[in-house]
Amino acid sequence: MFPTITSRDSAPARTVRLRRFPGRLNLFQAMMLDWRDLHPYNAVHAVQIGRPLERDALSNAIARELEGARLTGLELDRAHNRYGWRGGPGNAPLEIVAPGADWKTTLAQAFERQLNTGFPRTGPLVPFRFFAVPVADTFFLGLAYDHFIAGGDSIIVLLNAIADRYAGRAPAAAPMRLYPHRHWRLFARHPLHFARALARLPAMAASCRRTIRPRYRAIEDGHNGFTFFVLDAAQFAALRKAAKGWRVTLNDALIALMLLAQDAQLADRDRSVRRSELAVASIMNLRAAHGEDAHATFGQFLSSFRVAHPVPAGIPLHELAQDVHRQTARIKREKLFLTTLFAMALDRLLGRFQGQEQRMRVYAKNYPVGAGMSSLNVNALWRDDGAPAPLYVRGVPTGPLSPIVVAITTCGDTLCAGVSYRTTAVTARDIDRMRADIVGRIDALG
Repeated sequence: MFPTITSRDSAPARTVRLRRFPGRLNLFQAMMLDWRDLHPYNAVHAVQIGRPLERDALSNAIARELEGARLTGLELDRAHNRYGWRGGPGNAPLEIVAPGADWKTTLAQAFERQLNTGFPRTGPLVPFRFFAVPVADTFFLGLAYDHFIAGGDSIIVLLNAIADRYAGRAPAAAPMRLYPHRHWRLFARHPLHFARALARLPAMAASCRRTIRPRYRAIEDGHNGFTFFVLDAAQFAALRKAAKGWRVTLNDALIALMLLAQDAQLADRDRSVRRSELAVASIMNLRAAHGEDAHATFGQFLSSFRVAHPVPAGIPLHELAQDVHRQTARIKREKLFLTTLFAMALDRLLGRFQGQEQRMRVYAKNYPVGAGMSSLNVNALWRDDGAPAPLYVRGVPTGPLSPIVVAITTCGDTLCAGVSYRTTAVTARDIDRMRADIVGRIDALG
């Protein structure tokens, strides 16, 4: 958001750099680079392709699509938060993963491995790693990517295009734009909302002081575990119908479910002490605010917001969802996500004077959230001659902000929840209990 000013830079040097690195990272992207200094900050997607796996044909489809979209030859200038796509061959690696006895376990293990394997930190790099998991006469096409380059919506469009090429369908008519606008335009467009966002900083800080902090056995260890589960058509329909009846969004209902799942894990918490509230952070896509189409512009437009609640004992799901809705509606109406962006700018400034472990502790202490959530609707983005979107699994990194992040993905008439979790704060058994709590409450709606 804030340009780097270096007095020693000569005008010719700046001109050369601008030509070589025409893209400028937005604030959220720059923050992701800071986070990946602490631990790999990758995201992983996988889509089920309803055809048998042919390695050579798949490699060819991947290379041709990356070349046609000009998503090759990436070079990162970390010192100035700039990047450039140079073009060239689409030489992203492709791994074929043996499916094993249970393809779901194999896929989850592949996700976990990819989440924890880093990409080069600066200079020339290939920010994509593809993998395929055969399942009978179909296969899952997986893609791990360095998360700073794109949001999940751009990756859905990319995988859709690769699937089209693999099926022999014609590629998109024109390559996408690769250097989108940055978030500073939103501050300039909405000065009154920005002023209101600044005024909300003390309230956000007070909420953070009332929130239970996550605990880590070894805060410097950022390893992510991963699992996923799927709501079938009946469960998903029941959840959508309930949310509509409560006059809340699906996202509001899911945040409420995650708050209750946290509460179930902390059954003995003392609600009389100051730090007794629970919080969920939700990723928010600002692409629409920038007026950008996911099929026309490749990149990342992410921000986030935070919802906190005391979650009193016995509160019903519908009542909590309506409380959440009142918070999220105000955040959207008053554009209070600008508060988060400005707080990130301050954090990046202060982070220059902190060591890595100190930064990890600052996140856990000053911006506590028990879980995070990232939602994407594949149905709105996947194009296949009117056919329903295929099964689609996502995994997003926890980073230093939250011990758990759930990637909610709607595809066809199902919902897939990919759960990443910091293994030094949460166990696989904890995650299974949270899953059972969420699914049990959804089943009760039916």
